[in-house]
Amino acid sequence: MTRASAQGRAAGFTLVELLIAVALIGIVAAIAVPALSRARAAALESSAVGLLRAINSGQAAYAATCAQGHYAPSLLWLTRSRDDRDPFISPELTMNTLRRGGYLFRFRRGNYLGVGDQVDTTVSCNGLRTSLSVSTYFLGADPEVYSGSRFFATNQVGALYQSTERIRITYEGAPPLPAAPLQ
Repeated sequence: MTRASAQGRAAGFTLVELLIAVALIGIVAAIAVPALSRARAAALESSAVGLLRAINSGQAAYAATCAQGHYAPSLLWLTRSRDDRDPFISPELTMNTLRRGGYLFRFRRGNYLGVGDQVDTTVSCNGLRTSLSVSTYFLGADPEVYSGSRFFATNQVGALYQSTERIRITYEGAPPLPAAPLQ
């Protein structure tokens, strides 16, 4: 064997070596892809729960400091600034149905308070007439592409619920099964 052919052989890979490398890469990818999908789903769920908690906190602050124990009838009212201070929730959240991080959020108001036959002249700190406040609300978060992700919901009670199915609108107490409190 000549010196040139021995150097050429040592510098390259054989077909068997390349097939083994490709097989190993395939095995690693087969293990990593499901783990990555689970991690992504967990991150999206965590983000959805965080937004539900932020809106619940905004409603609680609105009720406690601005609306005499009542709630805003839409997310828009929570984004309005109060007495030249920060709004109750992020100004980006003006729609009652919105998409964020792979989830569809749906806000539904309960019944308006009303004041009977009287003309309502009292207003909250952000300009909402008291008669337009509500005593209950519901907020659901549904995954947009169902792939094992959980559904979430909350209402004025402040508890968060999870389910493998879409959670029905519930204004009083806990939603029906299979919804369960989030631990």
